[in-house]
Amino acid sequence: QVQLVESGGGLVQAGGSLRLACAASGRFFGNYAMGWFRQAPGKEREFVSSISYPGGMTIYARFAKGRFTISGDNANDTLYLQMNSLKPEDTAVYYCAGRRASVASYEYWGQGTQVTVSS
Repeated sequence: QVQLVESGGGLVQAGGSLRLACAASGRFFGNYAMGWFRQAPGKEREFVSSISYPGGMTIYARFAKGRFTISGDNANDTLYLQMNSLKPEDTAVYYCAGRRASVASYEYWGQGTQVTVSS
């Protein structure tokens, strides 16, 4: 069983930066992927970014390209999302998720961390 705990959310002004972290307890064996999703009030949850192991291939949603960077620290079992040039429309609860590569849907989810960007 893998447990995920996000941290690093908060209130930031437009144009500012935040770095989210996701600490994983338990461990995936074999190939797996970790991702970030977000859900704004009244909207569906949407994909932000993912990273696959082994290899470290990354994927970004269009709105995240050039502003967000996903990375992983395997030694500490922590996933990060560096968010720069934040906009008010980035306001949402951000979730960390993980899945085995053999499974299509994300299996494990964190509780989420609130990101609020003021204009």
